Amino acid sequence: MKKYVILTGLVLALASCGTKKTTAVAETKATAPVETAQVTAALTPELAEGKNLYENSCARCHKLYEPKQFTKEDWAPILVSMQKKAKLDDVKMASITNYIHSQL
Repeated sequence: MKKYVILTGLVLALASCGTKKTTAVAETKATAPVETAQVTAALTPELAEGKNLYENSCARCHKLYEPKQFTKEDWAPILVSMQKKAKLDDVKMASITNYIHSQL
């Protein structure tokens, strides 16, 4: 019987240690949006709108790519094909394109 009590105590101690690690990870993730907000603040209002459109329109269907993953020439056909699929007008597409080009 004492073995079960000791074993239960050890399991609870280990479980509580695991919970503390999870909390630390959650706190680390909580600081990430602050850094993103600081980067957004450095953008002009037009570029911030383009970033917002990019993040909200494109992320509905697939993961977002960092603008620097492709060259300006590589982005051109990608953006043209995505404009049709996302049903974005030319003004919104120009805003997204300007944002991506500003990040290259």
